[in-house]
Amino acid sequence: MILRAESSAWSLWMTTGVLAIVVHLWVPAGAPNAILNEGIGAATVVAILVGVRLHRPARPRLWYLLAAAQAAVMVGDALFDYYKYVLHQDPYPSMADVSYLMLYPLTAAGLFILIKGRTSGRDRAGLLDAAIIATGLGLLSWVFLMQPLAGDLSRSLPTRLIDVAYPAGDVLLVAMLARVLTTPGARTLSYWLLAASQILTLVADVTFSVLNTMSNYEFGPVDDIFLLAYVMLGACALHPSMRSLSEVAPDRAPRISRARLAVLAGTSLLAPAILIWQGATHRHIEWLAVSAGSIALFLLVVGRISGLVAQVQDQAAQLAALAHNDGLTGVPNRRAWDLELPRELARARRARVPASVALLDVDHFKLYNDRYGHQAGDELLKEAAGAWNAQLRPGDLLARYGGEEFGVVLPGLTAEQAVEVIDRLRQVTPLDQTVSAGVACWDGVESPAQLVARADTALYEAKHAGRNRVTVSPVGSDPDLVRS
Repeated sequence: MILRAESSAWSLWMTTGVLAIVVHLWVPAGAPNAILNEGIGAATVVAILVGVRLHRPARPRLWYLLAAAQAAVMVGDALFDYYKYVLHQDPYPSMADVSYLMLYPLTAAGLFILIKGRTSGRDRAGLLDAAIIATGLGLLSWVFLMQPLAGDLSRSLPTRLIDVAYPAGDVLLVAMLARVLTTPGARTLSYWLLAASQILTLVADVTFSVLNTMSNYEFGPVDDIFLLAYVMLGACALHPSMRSLSEVAPDRAPRISRARLAVLAGTSLLAPAILIWQGATHRHIEWLAVSAGSIALFLLVVGRISGLVAQVQDQAAQLAALAHNDGLTGVPNRRAWDLELPRELARARRARVPASVALLDVDHFKLYNDRYGHQAGDELLKEAAGAWNAQLRPGDLLARYGGEEFGVVLPGLTAEQAVEVIDRLRQVTPLDQTVSAGVACWDGVESPAQLVARADTALYEAKHAGRNRVTVSPVGSDPDLVRS
């Protein structure tokens, strides 16, 4: 029943809102049209408050701020119509503009809460992307809207300040909307309705500013775009998916889509495009604004690239660690062993120092697994690897050779010295388990495979001799002969 009521409220609002806009299209300009306009705006405020009451979102302040922004617009419309139809005065500039301008900080504050709610940590990439978009479009707005309005000395200073405040507010909303669109999180219907509402508001506002600079705009299709934005905002608040709109998104690998890359590339090229256009049409070149915008965009793009490079480097390091480290114990794996052992033997040959290897095998590991379970066996291997690593020197290498078998490379140590080290490892083996080990000292000419084979033969002898001991392979012994 509750879900049906939530769905019916949203459907009723959409149907009523669309019908109201259709009626608005047919009502001629004048007081009746203005009253209908204000009624739709007031209904949007009510719809947002009803949505909060109905769905109980986690961050209601977001919705209260959006409702306050819509209420400010509604009050501005009422004041504008009062000046125009009651007092028969020019309503621009007036107190209506003060109310209209409250739309920007209130909406920005609400979107800021939304952004903070959808990001679990610092989203540097999203912040830079939003800054790039806002800077490029802000430069465009300055050159074609703000600067001409501010430089029109035929108008009073308060009028020029209000003229500039509207496109400046639009730039603020562009920055916040770009940040919303670059945040992670669920892309629900409520999310897209909110985005559509803000985009329509920006389109209508920018269109109104452009038309107003050309002539005194009073009534037309721009008003219906505003009304459609109102309906979208109310639908966003009434739809059940508004509950998850500001929920923290789960961590995921950041990716940059082709559409996102195209938008970033396009906004980054706005500065040189403006310069080319002004030069080609022999217009006055806004060199200071274009230079400042170009520098800002360049630094932001460099910051974005540096972030991508750092991300690639981190991922490469993680992949290298996964390729060379054992997933269970964290020590180097067999692949790392096969790479490092030849290098250590080559160093020993150049430095003319001994080198020894040892193979360790946890005694009766299968019985331990059968008695305590495989998870306990995994824990034994992890604890043993940690305890053994703590006994080795920084230049020694402990690697998981396979199963419950580990290999140790001991550069600079003779067989006797290596036995002392391996005995220390045996003594710290956790959970009262024992270890058998075979040690072989390199003869200076044999291959790494031959050296490991001798250590393996010595390990084989240690097991047959009763386990829990270290056996040394004599230099020059034949592993195949000993095994037979």
